[in-house]
Amino acid sequence: MRDGEALRRIGVSAELFEDHSPLQLGASGQRQGLAFTLVGRLQYRYEGGTWNEWHALFDNGRSAWLSEDNGAYVFAFDAPLPADAPAGVSALNSLRVGQRTLADGRAWDVASVVRAKLLAAQGELPRAPRLDGDFTVVDLRNSVGEVATLDGIDPVQTGWSAGRSVALSELALQGLKEAGEKTLSARGVACPNCGNALEVKLSSTQSITCGQCASVVDVSGGAGADLQHYQQNNAGEAGGEPLIPLGRTGKLALGEAGGAPQPWQAVGYVERCDIPESDEDETSFWREYLLFNTTQGFAFLVDTNDGWSWVKPLTGVPVVKGDKAIWQGRDYRKRWSYSAKVTWVQGEFYWRLQRDERALVIDYEGSGAHAQGRLSREQTGLEVTWSGGETLAAEVVAEAFGIAPAQRAALQRDAAPISSGAGVAKALVILAAVLILVLMLSRCGADGCDQVRDTFGAASNEFQQCQRSNSGSGVRTGGGSYGGWSSGGGGHK
Repeated sequence: MRDGEALRRIGVSAELFEDHSPLQLGASGQRQGLAFTLVGRLQYRYEGGTWNEWHALFDNGRSAWLSEDNGAYVFAFDAPLPADAPAGVSALNSLRVGQRTLADGRAWDVASVVRAKLLAAQGELPRAPRLDGDFTVVDLRNSVGEVATLDGIDPVQTGWSAGRSVALSELALQGLKEAGEKTLSARGVACPNCGNALEVKLSSTQSITCGQCASVVDVSGGAGADLQHYQQNNAGEAGGEPLIPLGRTGKLALGEAGGAPQPWQAVGYVERCDIPESDEDETSFWREYLLFNTTQGFAFLVDTNDGWSWVKPLTGVPVVKGDKAIWQGRDYRKRWSYSAKVTWVQGEFYWRLQRDERALVIDYEGSGAHAQGRLSREQTGLEVTWSGGETLAAEVVAEAFGIAPAQRAALQRDAAPISSGAGVAKALVILAAVLILVLMLSRCGADGCDQVRDTFGAASNEFQQCQRSNSGSGVRTGGGSYGGWSSGGGGHK
């Protein structure tokens, strides 16, 4: 630590574990026309994994932080603690996820409250790092897309920073690591259950599924750490394969209207179900594909009984009034509220997966001219995550990912609007098919699954779902989360 012209030693930092971030010291870029250089890094750990905060030093001498946020990034600046903000260790520990609080004259939603500790420090930093003990970090978000952080790193003075989400592509970064350095495969990571080699391809991967034994392995601690894992055994013999093969890339326009299609690679696959409140309620299953783009980050492609949609995690939080949510001037109405859990996963994920991950989910649909819009709020004990997007036609998904014509029937979920007598007849046929499917899945024994196989085919998702559902509780047509993750997704701190 520098004290005037003198230097004094304040401790020894642990070694950084190689998390293969594309960022590195010396990388430079621009933010709002001002040039900066990454000159330092702090590496933290919390229950859900790890994250980096990169010290960005601008040419005008101002410091900022470029830190990770749900597979994306946030650019934030330290500032004095606002007079109306919660202050002190007890005040931070009393905040709860989903709570509304005031700070800097604005209302914020508490997105996460975690206990964290510093793993390692590197380069030049604007203040002395805390080398021992853990502390509380509170992530705040508001309706205009801002992100703020309250932290107890200094037990005497509560820390405050605020900023916005950014894409690395917006920062015109130069001097990033080469793509070949983003893999852990050269470190010899082996599955702790069966010994199979695990090829980790993404720089932000926290969990990966073994392709041989289907165990879910936590790699958030780095290649040299004790690899925690759990085995999956709920998908039947050989398991059910995703309809979109993992590793395949498709071009989709996921974002503002009129945007050019971008290449999105399917890197992860999750099957989830809702948790019935009573034995008489039906269970609905749906599927989510984690998509990755090198400049856009992550998105989710969601396959429910109602059809296909895409969503991305939101930086801010919509304004909720009763059963209505307002986001970016658009109204959404609540459709479903339910508890959900993970039943099966494959591939790589930027959060730390846990067995039977559970979340409280509220889904919203757009209205009027924005009827295809979708919002979803997911909450666990540690975090609230909002996601937003729109519906997609099954044919668009099939074309984007090159699904063979013979396999496209398995992707069909959505029905065309009814506008004529012929449409009514078609609707009756669809309704009859849905009723047959519900009756089949409501008794998913061997005979019921045989009927589903004969109707939809052995490769269909309906047949595979029926095989994996032995509870006899059936399937609710409709519902299913529109995507997004809260368990282990992590705030930017």
